[in-house]
Amino acid sequence: MSLGGAGVERKLQLAELECLRLEAYDNSRLYKEKMKAIHDKNIRRREFRPSELVLVYNSRLRLLPGKLRSRWDGPYQVEKVEPYGVYHLRHPSSPDIFKVNGHRLELYHGEQRKNSKEIEMFLLRDAPLEQEP
Repeated sequence: MSLGGAGVERKLQLAELECLRLEAYDNSRLYKEKMKAIHDKNIRRREFRPSELVLVYNSRLRLLPGKLRSRWDGPYQVEKVEPYGVYHLRHPSSPDIFKVNGHRLELYHGEQRKNSKEIEMFLLRDAPLEQEP
């Protein structure tokens, strides 16, 4: 085999190697796109409306975790919704409002709280009359 023929053969091998590399990149890109589509399909969009009750994830509980202690605090009431997932929350028994990232929230599925007027009317209407001896 001559030196010129070996050079041509080596250039063909390098070109083939380059084609294999580009094909591997394309296959990797297609695989990533398919996996992203599958992953995104399973993500549920969490959007909360004002006056809904939510739970807040407490990420600072690592210091004193406690075996049976829940990492979810609440329920809190959503007061205001801002763009990019910022929520203003208020505890039903407190007037203080604080901001939370929407990724730390979960919908509260417990019983819905009644406002204080409904509770007062219920207590006044159903209160037993005291009988004097």
